[in-house]
Amino acid sequence: MKIIAIEEHWNSIRLRDALDRLQNGARDESVAFNTMGGNRARLEDIGRGRIEAMDAAGIDVSILSVVTPATQALPAREAVALAREANDEAADAVRAHPARFRAFATLPTGDPRAAAAELERCATRLGHVGAMIHGRTGSRTLDDPAYDDLLGTAARLHQPLFIHPQIPSNELRDAAYRGLDPLIDLGLATFGWGWHMEAGLAALRLILRGTFDRHPDLQLVLGHWGEMLLFWMDRVDSLSGLATHLERRVSDYITTNIHITSSGMLQERLLRHALDFTGADRVLFSTDYPFHRPDAVAVRRFFDAIPDPADRSKIASGNAETLFGPQDRSLTSTAAPSNRPALRSWSA
Repeated sequence: MKIIAIEEHWNSIRLRDALDRLQNGARDESVAFNTMGGNRARLEDIGRGRIEAMDAAGIDVSILSVVTPATQALPAREAVALAREANDEAADAVRAHPARFRAFATLPTGDPRAAAAELERCATRLGHVGAMIHGRTGSRTLDDPAYDDLLGTAARLHQPLFIHPQIPSNELRDAAYRGLDPLIDLGLATFGWGWHMEAGLAALRLILRGTFDRHPDLQLVLGHWGEMLLFWMDRVDSLSGLATHLERRVSDYITTNIHITSSGMLQERLLRHALDFTGADRVLFSTDYPFHRPDAVAVRRFFDAIPDPADRSKIASGNAETLFGPQDRSLTSTAAPSNRPALRSWSA
């Protein structure tokens, strides 16, 4: 059975260095996790070492994505240049190993117009299969009207947007996530709670803003079994009575415009719960490498827990091929010439 993992992180050395130079007020403390337990070397290897790790887990194809916080914390001008470099580097990795890698674009959302332009470049010239973004840049949330062109570009080019967790703002951390032990504070604001609240809220705000009525073809991906959103779907659907400007109920957008992935949380009970609230054709597989590194036994056990062979095949690879494109997509007629051919086929 072919397995495609869609949330497999890497890091650009120049981007890492730029983030390390930030002063405390602007620094994203979650970058500490990127160097723990050998993660730095794993993140910066998108060659042979990465492929060996995939082989050990039984993964056929990985979609590479720049690790949090990507360019989010950087000044807009620097973010534009470094995002472009990182996207070119990821395209080179895909070109070197076309049977094993695909890539998400990283976008300089500090400059909304540049982010839309970079998404178009990545889709039409580099062959990236979507973008990994975050729900907030500084104090500006992804549903802000400034990003509507970016969201429209993603919909027009059929580029799914993976909303990845990010650390809450310093103001919110002061109000809700500090006052315990410093390490507990950081864990509470990140993997223990805050990361996931941020990502789920970003998706919910996009729904309530009417984003999917304006851009019905826009598709999102949420990790960690839906970033709490699925588990609270009955409750958030109550907002439908207040959001009378929407064409559909809140839950309808969740089940038609949002895809869910495992992010290395391979517990059967989480899979069952997700399938209670959305269809098997909306569930994707990912390991959240290198923060989770399941071996082939754990991966196989996860898939063996899916009783229907057709659903098993969908979640392993079929849904990813449908969402991100099973065949080469032609360059748009308006794209400028490039010496980097599009790379969209899942087979070598």
